[in-house]
Amino acid sequence: MSPADNPGPSEASTIERLERLQRQLDEQKQEIERLRRLVSPQQGRPTGAAQTPASEGASAGDAAGEAQRAVQVGVAPATQNQPPAVAPLFEQPGILTQPGKYVLEPSFQYGYSSSNRVALIGYTIIPALVIGLIDVREVKRNTLTAALTARWGLTNRMEAELRIPYVHRSDSTISREINAGAASERAFDSSGSAIGDVELALRYQLNQPAPDQPYLIGGLRFKTRTGKDPFEVVTDCVTRCVGNTTGTGLPLDLPTGSGFYSLQPSLTWLMASDPAVFFGSISYTHNFRRNNLSRRVLNGEEEFIGSVKPGDVIGLNFGMGMALNDRSSFSIGMELNSVGRTKQNGARVPTSVRTQLASLLLGYSYRLSATRTLNVSVGAGLTRDTPDLTLTVRIPMTF
Repeated sequence: MSPADNPGPSEASTIERLERLQRQLDEQKQEIERLRRLVSPQQGRPTGAAQTPASEGASAGDAAGEAQRAVQVGVAPATQNQPPAVAPLFEQPGILTQPGKYVLEPSFQYGYSSSNRVALIGYTIIPALVIGLIDVREVKRNTLTAALTARWGLTNRMEAELRIPYVHRSDSTISREINAGAASERAFDSSGSAIGDVELALRYQLNQPAPDQPYLIGGLRFKTRTGKDPFEVVTDCVTRCVGNTTGTGLPLDLPTGSGFYSLQPSLTWLMASDPAVFFGSISYTHNFRRNNLSRRVLNGEEEFIGSVKPGDVIGLNFGMGMALNDRSSFSIGMELNSVGRTKQNGARVPTSVRTQLASLLLGYSYRLSATRTLNVSVGAGLTRDTPDLTLTVRIPMTF
């Protein structure tokens, strides 16, 4: 046997080391295949990663890394704690902003409502005979709201929000002048444009649920009264006019805010049930009392009102979202708000009743890019006191 056919001690040790590494790699491949079958029982054959042969210089540590990655196939990362995305319909979005990120969301909303009112100003002698005036009014209201909303991610489970709206309102009322006995009707137009009520909000994700449990998000919203106050606008006189006891009783300049501070705690839930996402929330809005109020009327007079406490609002909404593809989704939902009776000077206003506001909403969402999304929602009123139509367009942009 020649020296070339008989390997030396160094060559023999190298060959033995390569054979030992090859056996370790074969064992690691078998372990990887076993782990993959445990993760995906229906996959009876190895995936493309398992079919790729390892190089002869690969170490046992690299193979162990492959096994560690194989265990994670189909498992969500441990840091992923965000609820599933759906097309937003309500004021309480369920997706929290990531820490260190912020979202700017310009939005535009158009609302239209119409109502008819018949008021008998007089007294009835018999059911078929009324002594006095019959006031018939038809009101058509258009409201345009442009808003800028900013959201900041404070922690993995908390975000803050600031919303600044600008409101333009226009009302058209077809009526006769009260107490004038006019035989013909006329249209009274009024409008108002100013900043609306600024809102501040905090949201916190309460849990990190299992796959078959819902996400729970608690929220707290505070509404200021930065908008034009209803008690600041001038009202056409009815009885408090100098030298004139006629009028429409309507505001000559429309307010853009509610005139009251309010605080709203809420609880939102989202639950993924492939391919749909179910969501909903419940809220309670407390309106704070205002004292020493007076209303401005025509000719610079003021009418003292006293203290006013608007009724609190109980809100409930629910819906379902479904992804159509990797860029678009569709949502449908219903919103119900029950508004309590208003109190004046500690007593309930005689003409105030509990009001039910219900809307059916449809929403669409399309992802324009990795950081921008177009959201469109349409609402239809289901009760007489709810706006007939609301159309909202939002474009959230993540930075």
